[in-house]
Amino acid sequence: MSEHLGDKLRRLRRLSGLTQEALAERAGVSVDIVRYLEQKRKHSARLPTLHALSQGLGVELTSLLGDPPGVSSSGDIDPPQLVAVRRAIMPPLFAPPAEPDDVTSLSLPAVRSEIADAWTLYHAAEFGRLMDLLPGIIADARLVASVGSTDERAAGQAALGKALQLGGHLSIRLGKTDLALSALERAIAAAGASSDPLLAPMISNSVTWAYQRQNRLDDATHLAIHAADGVEREHATNASGVRVWGGLLMSAATSYARSGDYDRADEMMRASEAAAGRLTKLPAPEDGRLVSVFSRSSVRIERVRLAVQYGHPEDALALAKGMRLSPDTPPSWRTWLLLDVARAHTDTGNAEGALKALESLRRVAPTWMRHHTLAVAIVHDLLALPHPPAGVRKIADFLGIAQ
Repeated sequence: MSEHLGDKLRRLRRLSGLTQEALAERAGVSVDIVRYLEQKRKHSARLPTLHALSQGLGVELTSLLGDPPGVSSSGDIDPPQLVAVRRAIMPPLFAPPAEPDDVTSLSLPAVRSEIADAWTLYHAAEFGRLMDLLPGIIADARLVASVGSTDERAAGQAALGKALQLGGHLSIRLGKTDLALSALERAIAAAGASSDPLLAPMISNSVTWAYQRQNRLDDATHLAIHAADGVEREHATNASGVRVWGGLLMSAATSYARSGDYDRADEMMRASEAAAGRLTKLPAPEDGRLVSVFSRSSVRIERVRLAVQYGHPEDALALAKGMRLSPDTPPSWRTWLLLDVARAHTDTGNAEGALKALESLRRVAPTWMRHHTLAVAIVHDLLALPHPPAGVRKIADFLGIAQ
């Protein structure tokens, strides 16, 4: 069972050392709203109120409402799938490494293909399947990083870095940022021993995301800008370099937006979008799945997300209008776009527009939608209207919302 919004609010407020009155003052909302939510007398709140509360707590909105769960858990003890991922990222101390099952079948191209396929699963939000596969992939990558000639080992270290980076991303999605940073620290070490000069800045971008989840916004901003400057100096003439540089700019923009500097964030996102336009004139990377997810579509989707999260729903809708997504846009990004459009319509009072976006979301990602508490919050807002739009009750029934 997912944690009730009121329980999350109370837990995050106490972790921040705030009283109900102090949080209400920071967020600019009535203390009664905080009190009623924590007492579970209110199941949800209007989206602008939820945005204000998350900003008052200094956390992302997803920290308050939650990401789609990757694995079920009935308590504080990690489920077996996650324990296996932990052991793969951090092997037992002072113990000999496990013997691989079949060394002869391993090759660097095969391991790289495994890792690329695993990243595809990640971007499709197939977290359960990914957890089953990732321990074996990391073990395979460790092996190819330790055998062969000097050049072969360096190439193997690059594969190991990408596998551990994926472990970091998955851990962030599961709310395990400390495990994520452990994975990313090991990934950076592998990058230093690798033959890929772009791997360290790519992993730095992942570290930036983990810092943002921990509300370490200054650390996130400085790391993203430092890494972006290095990539721009040395790798700005090839497609892989542009993609990594643009992804780092997007991360810096997110940190600026969360710090309240929306104008600076928008400026950096525009620079990212201009960089994405340059990709059409450059040869594509050999396997883009092992480079940053960066294109005109991904930048525009992120601009929509920032606009709606930081109080500019009209800008979000203008950016989303008529958007054509590139074929390589990951499914998870497409679903987030629909959810953000629904949020923006709700914030501007366009109930019919919000319902239309939710109906599209139900068609393309029904399971994802069922698990996402923000979709539930939007439907609650629509149901609370004096005249709810026709069709919203069907969505409510689909999501299991009591009326």
